[in-house]
Amino acid sequence: MIGLREREGRLMKNNSHSLLISIIVTTVIIGVLIGCILLFYFPNDFFVSQSITSIRLLPFAGPKTQENSTECESKTVALLSDKNAELKKQLRELTERLRIAEQGKDQTEKEFLALVKQEKAGPFGTVKALRTNPIVAPDESVNPRLANLLEKIAVKREIIVTLANSNVKEILEIWFTNIKRVGIPNYLVVALDDEIAKFCESNQVPFYKRDPDNGIDTVGKIPNGEAVSSLKFRILREFLQLGYSVLLSDIDIVYLQNPFDHLYRDSDVESMSDGHNNMTAYGYNDVFNDPGMGWSSGVFTRRIFVYNAGFFYIRPTIPSIELLDRVAARLLKEKAWDQVVFNEELFHPSYPGYDGLHAAKRTMDIYLFMNSRVLFKTVRNNANLSKLKPVIIHLNYHRDKLTRMKAVVEYYVNGNQDALKPFPDGTPR
Repeated sequence: MIGLREREGRLMKNNSHSLLISIIVTTVIIGVLIGCILLFYFPNDFFVSQSITSIRLLPFAGPKTQENSTECESKTVALLSDKNAELKKQLRELTERLRIAEQGKDQTEKEFLALVKQEKAGPFGTVKALRTNPIVAPDESVNPRLANLLEKIAVKREIIVTLANSNVKEILEIWFTNIKRVGIPNYLVVALDDEIAKFCESNQVPFYKRDPDNGIDTVGKIPNGEAVSSLKFRILREFLQLGYSVLLSDIDIVYLQNPFDHLYRDSDVESMSDGHNNMTAYGYNDVFNDPGMGWSSGVFTRRIFVYNAGFFYIRPTIPSIELLDRVAARLLKEKAWDQVVFNEELFHPSYPGYDGLHAAKRTMDIYLFMNSRVLFKTVRNNANLSKLKPVIIHLNYHRDKLTRMKAVVEYYVNGNQDALKPFPDGTPR
């Protein structure tokens, strides 16, 4: 009996032990399953937020409460399903917003393209790029007094401008006398001192006297041509900002025709050349020779004589204003000739470390807008060319400007055919 009871006891103990192991294994499997479900739907943040609170609120599933464990699992799955449905709803809303935004972007691009005229390339030889940059919007706030003056004297928003001080009164008189004779109404003298302002007023010449500006106007009292040259680029900027095209003129120029009748107006800058013939004025090939290179010893270069910074037409465009800013900025820092800086900024291409100026430019006809080298070395000695009537003659190549200007007037205005003969080709050293 005792042995039988012992065997029954051991059997019951073994059964209880097996049942306990089964319950533990089942619980572990259910826990792993729940963990996998949670990890699948909320891989990042579920365990550190709402899930922890939710799981802690679930009743404890002991070894003998398998039904409670199943109920807990059902609640967890239901909670996850609700969360998943909410996330899907938010995703759909975000997707719809993105779709609407993309539609708006496409519509904006279509509207923009509709405003911009798109052209197909034409047949070979018929395609031409744009030549003229758009002008800037006038900004009268930069100088209301000058804006009011230009409104009265400019013609078609164009004007001839020169700078002068009291050291050049005689040359200035020849300058404005011939402008008046030709009948040019739209010209202006920027008076750099009080004496020249009074001189212009007494001769009924339109003038503009600048207000003192941190001592800058004292440049006009210095008998230094280079100082005046550096100032003119800063002054010109105001004219362009006001929306006016300017024909910048030195005073050593004799006007024989109205220059506005001979401009193309298809570029940012239209300038007379220091060249003395078609090659030097409009460009030519110059071969550089290096015998040590053998077969490739000859290298072709393209050369052009510089533009004259004392007579050029400049339109109120962004590239034009950038040109004036670049030149003025360099002249404030460097001891340089303004004409050299003007040409460097206008012609230097972009290269590593430097962004070139994107400005359109045109060279004026050298026999209409004539420099004094062309006149005294070529034209006066050529029977055919001497019959031409230039628009202007710039005495830039000679130091005896006053006497030669008077001779030019005698020759072209008064018809004295011998007026130019006494002068040598150049100015004696």
